[in-house]
Amino acid sequence: MGSFFKVLSSERLKMSRSFIMLFIFISPVISVLVGLMSKIGDSEYSWLMLLGPMGMLHAVLFLPIMSGIFAAFICRYEHSGGGWKQLLVLPVTRTGVFFAKYTVIIIMLALMQVLFLGAVILVGTIKGFSAPVEWDIMLRSVFGGWVACLPLAALQLAVSLMWSSFAAPLAMNVMFTIPNILVVNSATYGPYYPWAQPFLATIPGKALGGGGFGAMNLPFENLMITVLGSFVVFLVFGWTYFKRKEI
Repeated sequence: MGSFFKVLSSERLKMSRSFIMLFIFISPVISVLVGLMSKIGDSEYSWLMLLGPMGMLHAVLFLPIMSGIFAAFICRYEHSGGGWKQLLVLPVTRTGVFFAKYTVIIIMLALMQVLFLGAVILVGTIKGFSAPVEWDIMLRSVFGGWVACLPLAALQLAVSLMWSSFAAPLAMNVMFTIPNILVVNSATYGPYYPWAQPFLATIPGKALGGGGFGAMNLPFENLMITVLGSFVVFLVFGWTYFKRKEI
């Protein structure tokens, strides 16, 4: 446990001094612009309807891609100049290193989700919605979207640990993110596609009008069971690989 906190402190310091922290603001800022341009009138369901357009780009594109960027960046220093050997000769364990890096990734994703929630509230306030904020739906969407990123973050960390190239994991992540719009239309495959899970957890079907489509009709609880199953598989896979990895 001491090893975990030592590495976590080191990673936190490394990230705080890096430009990568600015990336958590990109999606919330773009979401504000999308929300301000959306033509949503004041009604009983204004907050829910606002969540649809603002969360679309955020959940379909930015959450999956940012999970890959954070994972690739957090392994970048160790992949260059024999960094892994320098790190692992210190009094730290591989388990502590792996879980500290993973913790930093999911904290950054959590911060991005909090900023996104703030963006939705800001736009709704500017538009002058008179209906009370539907906190139950908002918090479930934000928290659910974050939980749905956990397996993807674990998978991206494993890939970033495998490949010394900074660009290769990012290219793979983007390649699998692009088909999201098509995949979520499939009730059969959508819930099991890690890159689509953040979207399915973030956007309620009613936020897009009607009862949703494809995998969006899957109950939230069932989706979370699938997500947690994927999370365990990818986390154990990445941890096991790193423990046996030759440095």
